[in-house]
Amino acid sequence: MKATAIWTGAAIMLAGTAQIGTVQAQSGIHPHDVLTAAIVSDIVRDRQDERDTRRAPYIPQGYGPIATASAARDACTTKALYQAGPEGRLIGQAHASTMSTGWEVEGAIAMPESDIPFVCSVRNGSVSGLLLRE
Repeated sequence: MKATAIWTGAAIMLAGTAQIGTVQAQSGIHPHDVLTAAIVSDIVRDRQDERDTRRAPYIPQGYGPIATASAARDACTTKALYQAGPEGRLIGQAHASTMSTGWEVEGAIAMPESDIPFVCSVRNGSVSGLLLRE
């Protein structure tokens, strides 16, 4: 994180070298202040990203907040296949049922030994649980 912030700050510093002398002469802004502001900005942005990740850890990457039954079905199917491993294949299409706070998704995964049914819960816009039944 610090290396990225320093690199970004250095890039800003190098890109605006010609203009910094003008800015300093016109407004009294010192080049070190510009560099410090760029570094602090990057650190704050990284910390905000970490806080957002802690607040919503179950939102599937690439889906965003889940707002439809088909998005719930896709997110749960993807998560179930990931947990089943590379040999797992979806059998048919998973079925999403509406609940008061989201959806319940049921389906089955074909494995070399046997088929494994799964149940997935989507609540408040994110996958809240997945159960692969043996």
